[in-house]
Amino acid sequence: MANRLRVAELMRQLANAACRCPAHSHSHTYHQGTKHACERTTDYAFEMASSNIRYGEGVTREIGMDLQNMGARSVCLMTDKNLSRLPPVTAVLDSLAKHGVKYKCFDDVRVEPTDSSFQAAIDFAKKEEFDVFVAVGGGSVIDTCKAANLYSCYPDAEFLDFVNAPIGKGKPITKQLKPLIAVPTTAGTGSETTGVAIFDFEHLKAKTGIASRAIRPTLGVVDPLHTLHMPQRVAANSGFDVLCHALESYTALPYNQRSPCPPNPINRPAYQGSNPVSDVWARHALKIVAKYMKRAVRDPEDVEARSSMHLASVFAGIGFGNAGVHLCHGMSYPIAGNVKTHKARGYNVDHPVVPHGLSVVLTSPAVFSFTASMCPERHLEAAEILGANVCNVKREDAGLVLAETLRKFLYDLEVEDGLSAIGYTKEDVPSLVKGTIPQERVTKLSPRTHTEEDLTHLFEASMKLY
Repeated sequence: MANRLRVAELMRQLANAACRCPAHSHSHTYHQGTKHACERTTDYAFEMASSNIRYGEGVTREIGMDLQNMGARSVCLMTDKNLSRLPPVTAVLDSLAKHGVKYKCFDDVRVEPTDSSFQAAIDFAKKEEFDVFVAVGGGSVIDTCKAANLYSCYPDAEFLDFVNAPIGKGKPITKQLKPLIAVPTTAGTGSETTGVAIFDFEHLKAKTGIASRAIRPTLGVVDPLHTLHMPQRVAANSGFDVLCHALESYTALPYNQRSPCPPNPINRPAYQGSNPVSDVWARHALKIVAKYMKRAVRDPEDVEARSSMHLASVFAGIGFGNAGVHLCHGMSYPIAGNVKTHKARGYNVDHPVVPHGLSVVLTSPAVFSFTASMCPERHLEAAEILGANVCNVKREDAGLVLAETLRKFLYDLEVEDGLSAIGYTKEDVPSLVKGTIPQERVTKLSPRTHTEEDLTHLFEASMKLY
């Protein structure tokens, strides 16, 4: 009896002890008591979800066999006009033909999709009885294919039913969708791992999206040979998305400080806040970015560097796909959505465009200067990974050090000198702030609370970088 009492006492002490493991020891303490969910205002659990990932040079040739194994009878293949003539799509089509897979191709995906371009893809998907979807392209293609799969399985749904609140109704997805195989051709979005699909909502001139684990791809086929076809600026802007995915998910509000606590697991958001598992992926992605990104941008034939960045995109995707992002992404949506005349270098498009990775990274020095006070150790660790000497840096200087490290990184990669270089002026700031406010799905994960005045200062500080 005494032994049993002693064991019970030890178990009680362990349950009440704060966790000391390395994954928890930076700046957030994750352990909290075991109060029942119904009695809490903040969440008490996090959930890891990701697509299956297959990686290897030339692995695209296996897709035909995968579709055969699934028993696919009618496949919807989605890509964009530029990619439809390039080797990644050719490799997929060759594999489908070799294994006798029947398909129909939609190649009218818009780079930086809109609600109307999503709708065009949805209409295409609804016309047929597709039983598997295949997306070959960057985030624009994969996100469009996710939406087409979703709404073809809900043919009577209104478009805003599943779009994130407050812009849409944010209804939970309860049906089993069709299998989706994603073949990423850029090293950036991580969309092959996540349950998120982003688009420009034209009426508001701001980006929003659909976020649910139910829409994530069944399989991501990560073939690093496809990244060799990225132009230099596409490689740079894709890489900046990886950089910010890693930085934002690592510095996001901890999952057990996010509110409200969901009354049912189906209501737990895809973006849950930083947690010990996503931290591992974010840190590792950041280390790869620091080591390989400049090489990958400067030399398209550097297979090692481009392959490594392709994996970094996956790693960061698994991290942010569960932890979420915050202010850089929330502020990027109106930057991209309000574009006037800027046509990004290296992009073959017929409309003004600020690529997603560029719109995200331009505010990063200002944002991380602002958020550092809430978790300075994490900001310093990120700066050190990116090459800064932080040995004698005070905690209160963490934001300045990370901001300066980022500015140097962006300058070395010839990034435009702030928002003013892509056509914005201080007169545009109110509309940029207005476009950020509806992005609460991500902005509420900022470790530091913020006001409209704070957002105004952040946009103003991002007008020039150097």
